[in-house]
Amino acid sequence: MAEHIVFLDRSTLQAQVRRPSFEHGWDEYPTTSVDDVAGRLRHATIAITNKVPLRASTLRELPALRMIAVAATGYDVVDVGYCRENGIAVANIRNYAVHTVPEHAFALIGALRRNLLAYRQDVERGRWQQVDQFCFFDHPIRDLHGATLGIVGEGVLGQATAAIGRAYGMRILFADHAPPKADGVDFTPFDDVLARSDVVSLHLPLTPQTCGLIGLEQLRRMKRSAILINTSRGGLVDEEALVRALDEGLIAGAGFDVLTTEPPKQGNPLLELRRPNFILTPHIAWASDGAMQILADQMIDNIEAFVAGRPQNLVT
Repeated sequence: MAEHIVFLDRSTLQAQVRRPSFEHGWDEYPTTSVDDVAGRLRHATIAITNKVPLRASTLRELPALRMIAVAATGYDVVDVGYCRENGIAVANIRNYAVHTVPEHAFALIGALRRNLLAYRQDVERGRWQQVDQFCFFDHPIRDLHGATLGIVGEGVLGQATAAIGRAYGMRILFADHAPPKADGVDFTPFDDVLARSDVVSLHLPLTPQTCGLIGLEQLRRMKRSAILINTSRGGLVDEEALVRALDEGLIAGAGFDVLTTEPPKQGNPLLELRRPNFILTPHIAWASDGAMQILADQMIDNIEAFVAGRPQNLVT
């Protein structure tokens, strides 16, 4: 019997997606609402999803489903417990964003450490024309060289971010759990990383253990001159606490590419921030042209490997 593949949110992947080499049917939809998932997957043996949730209540209605190919590294949209208990394979994408996410993180870091948004805002307001010398120093400008970069999460993205930091001459601290995933890594207790770092960058999956990892208590432990960067998952940080920390000057700034709920149809406190020491981008750190094509190719590789009986990149 031919496989029947359904891609639930094709518009989230701006890349060429080749068709698998085996006999199959293929349906794809730009987006899919939660209410339409079961109907669209009714006859599917393989589902592709990026951010469309596949929970137990829906999966119970899909007896033909044998595999879920997640078009992302994070797989919190899938009820992996149900899949494990019911023989549904779940495969995710590995190591595709090893350059684009760290580069985006450092774009945020550089802009915030040097207060680029604040200075641009001043120029737009005519401040430069008002001064009596060639430049002005209304906002702190802090070098990366010699600063301490604390990385929470020591996977490939954390390691790639550390490599860029080292190239700038930064000191690197890792907060993760033993054993190390790479040679030459010494772990520093999480609270020490928060207290000692000039930049804290998060590179963790969202799990029950990491949800709410950074709250007001953790933000109070950071230096008042430090910045917090999150290019991983919004749920890692208590967003109300972050707003309070910025309002009270507990930290110097923050750069986020993620929110707890995306898209933020019902609003979000971070959307209301209008200040040059906070940068919010719409979950695009992963989305360079090259990275998306690598993702698309690996996604089909995962499907072909599963059908050939040699599954790869399984999370269940």
